[in-house]
Amino acid sequence: MDFCWHKKLTAVALAVLISPCGFAQQATGQAPSAPAAPGTVQATPPQTIAQQAAAAQQVQPVVAGPQQPFNVTMPHSWNPFAPYMPSNVPPVDLTNSPRLANLERDGKLYLSLRDAIALALENNLDLAYFRYNFPTAQADLLRTKAGGIANGVNTTIAQGTQGGFSSSGSGSGSGSSSGATAAGAGGLVTSTLGNGAPIPSFDPQLFVQGLVDHTTLTQVNTIQYGVPILKQNTIEFVSGYSQAYSLGTNFTVTDYGVRQTTNSIYNILSPELTTGFNLTINQPLLQGFGLATNQRFIHIAKKNLQLTDLGFRAQVIATLTQVENIYWDLVSAYEDVQVKERSLAYANETLADDQKQFDLQAVPAMQVMKDQAAVASSEGDLTVSRATLKLNELLIKNALTKTIDDPALADMPVIPLDLQGTPDPTASEPIAQLIVEAEKNRPDVSEDQIAMQIAQNNLKTIKNELLPRLSLYGEYIGAGFAGEPNAACELGTTGCSTTLPTSFGGAFQNTFNYSSPEYQVGFTLSVPLRNRVAKADQFRAVLDYRQREVTYEEQKKSILLDVRNSQYALEQAQARVDAAQKARDLAQKTFDISKQEQKLGAMSAYDTLTSEQALAVAESALVVAQTAFEKAKVDIDRATGSTLDRLGVSLDDAKSGVVTHMP
Repeated sequence: MDFCWHKKLTAVALAVLISPCGFAQQATGQAPSAPAAPGTVQATPPQTIAQQAAAAQQVQPVVAGPQQPFNVTMPHSWNPFAPYMPSNVPPVDLTNSPRLANLERDGKLYLSLRDAIALALENNLDLAYFRYNFPTAQADLLRTKAGGIANGVNTTIAQGTQGGFSSSGSGSGSGSSSGATAAGAGGLVTSTLGNGAPIPSFDPQLFVQGLVDHTTLTQVNTIQYGVPILKQNTIEFVSGYSQAYSLGTNFTVTDYGVRQTTNSIYNILSPELTTGFNLTINQPLLQGFGLATNQRFIHIAKKNLQLTDLGFRAQVIATLTQVENIYWDLVSAYEDVQVKERSLAYANETLADDQKQFDLQAVPAMQVMKDQAAVASSEGDLTVSRATLKLNELLIKNALTKTIDDPALADMPVIPLDLQGTPDPTASEPIAQLIVEAEKNRPDVSEDQIAMQIAQNNLKTIKNELLPRLSLYGEYIGAGFAGEPNAACELGTTGCSTTLPTSFGGAFQNTFNYSSPEYQVGFTLSVPLRNRVAKADQFRAVLDYRQREVTYEEQKKSILLDVRNSQYALEQAQARVDAAQKARDLAQKTFDISKQEQKLGAMSAYDTLTSEQALAVAESALVVAQTAFEKAKVDIDRATGSTLDRLGVSLDDAKSGVVTHMP
């Protein structure tokens, strides 16, 4: 018990003295000492609290500039040429956040658990990768508003960070959520999701065409045009505008003007001016009618926005769970090095004492040889332990940085400040309450619910494809004519005279004054007699929906099992900690008794050394058990979806990549 109180008091004092962020950090473990250099097997005594505090205060924290938050949006501009110019995305920022430099002291990185969480939110590349899904989803929504299909957003959890995966959930939950891929392209390409009647473009279309034509035709005779060689010059300009709406309604407006000159003696006008106007409105009445049918991809894109938010929450939970596991692996390796260093130091001390006794011929040479073997064994254990520590230091730096190209950072020792976690209130709750919290908090549950909503809506809209195509249309046509009398006209005074206007202005006026109107109203009906494609698609959509129902129920069962397994693992880890603590206490008492008996001459130094080695083994086993217990607490938070609440993580900070509220 004295040893545990010493650990707690030491850690609190060190955290207060060397807190790199300017606030008191509460640590519940022993104050860390700097690890020995790689390849060194000679144990060195750990620094005292005063020495560590003095070393930490010698180097002032680096004050770097503020980190820019992630802000990538599709640009909007009133420039009329902007829709026809490419949009750019800022280059990826691979600079580590200033927080990392502020945690460095005298060539070491002092890291508490909440510092690790903050660094992960700012620098972890899995989160940086997922953030681009937000503008992707917005761009997809913009596309569907124009009548395009939804390309989807990949909301699968990224797991590029190495290390820290738990056996019970791999850091991101057991099983795969049906909603996690509902926003992906696979759902729209390989399934019936989104099938239905063709959707017109909701973006207005402007069409303009102009031409100049010269034609020379040799005539067989002069009866038709009055000349042996007909020459015509034509200038034509056509413009059109079309627009479609969500009900399926679309209209087209076309306007044209033609100026034509000819050498024919039978033409009354030269140049001859012709203008025309055509308005056509078409309305589907069966297939292709209705908001639900023509806005189905907009609904999917909006649901994809929700899925992206939920997917990012799942990504943050998975990443922070992984970072916590890596941190506790680092703590385990760090404490194991200290255990091995103490064991080696005692073995060296015993060897030195027995060597002196051997020089005085008080002990046999075999005793010294046994001591030397114990030292060699301890040196080997310490070398392995230090290599494990270096690996875990590399893993934690990889998880908390965007790049570790700097050799100083790559080789920088990491000193964990929190050697024990805080009590987890979730651990004491009954299993029924844990399951309720999981169904409420886990993002994959909400993803599955949204996926079912998308599938239900798809069943409604795909029925429209079964209907025949029946459209009602109306058309209005106006025409206007004008021109100057043809000087070459030989039809006589009466035949060559006209009352038409002579300019385009007059022609346009006649186009719209109903002087030459044409009206047309009609319908078109197209009935596929067997309709096998639409029938197969609709039936397959129902089959897909039934499969989603099975997957949804399977996922609910998976969540229940995941929560129960996490609770069982936590109970087992707690039992192992209790057993390891008792074994360690017993080994400590055995070692203390051995030392007392050695002083009385009732036990040899080698026997005491053996007791110390047994104590070191018990301490290492306790470290392993405590690490497993901390990781079990992390996993039950993941299973119940309470990771962010327990850590006090702001999802807005995670989205921006800049932590403004410390966990």
